[in-house]
Amino acid sequence: MIRKIIKINEEKCNGCGLCASACHEGAIEIINGKAKLVREDFCDGFGDCLPGCPTGAITFEEREAPEYDERAVQEAKERKKMSEMKPMQHENGCPGSRIAQFQHCEEEPLVSAIKPVSQLGQWHCQIKLVPTQAPFFDGAKLLIAADCTAYAYANMHEDFMKGKITLIGCPKLDAVDYTEKLTVIIRDNNIKSVTIVRMDVPCCGGLQRAAENALQASNKFIPWQVVTISRDGHILD
Repeated sequence: MIRKIIKINEEKCNGCGLCASACHEGAIEIINGKAKLVREDFCDGFGDCLPGCPTGAITFEEREAPEYDERAVQEAKERKKMSEMKPMQHENGCPGSRIAQFQHCEEEPLVSAIKPVSQLGQWHCQIKLVPTQAPFFDGAKLLIAADCTAYAYANMHEDFMKGKITLIGCPKLDAVDYTEKLTVIIRDNNIKSVTIVRMDVPCCGGLQRAAENALQASNKFIPWQVVTISRDGHILD
C-alpha cells in the first residue's frame, strides 16, 4: 500500500539516538552509529521522532510500505517490558545475575585520599538489568547517571554515588526509552530523592527526559536535580 512513512538521511544522522527513544513503537534502532528504520510495519507515520532530531535527518515520504501493524507493535512492547522488568538470568546461575546490596565502611580521610573507595551501593546498576523492586530501593536516594559520566568526572564516587543507589544507562547505546521502567521504580518504592547526572551531549537528553517523565508519571513529589558534566570533566552551571 502507498502510505506516509519516515525517511532517514544517514549522511545527516549523527547517531544521537533521540529518534529511537522518541519512537514508542520501536521502529528505529541505532546500528553502526546511524539511525535506521528497521521495521516499516512498526512505523505509524505520526512522526514522533521528527521534532527531536538535531540534524534534520528525518523527513516524511509517501511510498509503497507494509501497513502499520498495531498488534505486532503491542506484542513487541510486551516482550520488551517483560525482559526489562527482570534482571538478566543465566541457565548456569551466573553470580553476576543476582542482586546484592553493599555496605561501605567509612575510611580515614587520609586513607581515602590515597586509595579511593568504591561507593557503589548495589548490584545490578544498569537500568536494563536492575529489578524494579529490591530491598536497596527502600528509602533510597536515587542517582540516575549516564554511562560516560563516571569516566569523564574524576570524583564521581565521592561527589555523586556516595550514599545513593546508582542506576546507569545510555539511551544511544541501549536504543531504548527508560521512562516506563524508571516510572515503576520511583512509583513502587520509597524513593527519597533523585539526582540525574548527564553529559553535555545531545544523546544524554534522552536519559534526562526519561527520568523527568518518570518522576511526573509516578505522581509523587520527590526532590530532584540535574547535573551536567562537560566532556573534559567539569560540572557545568
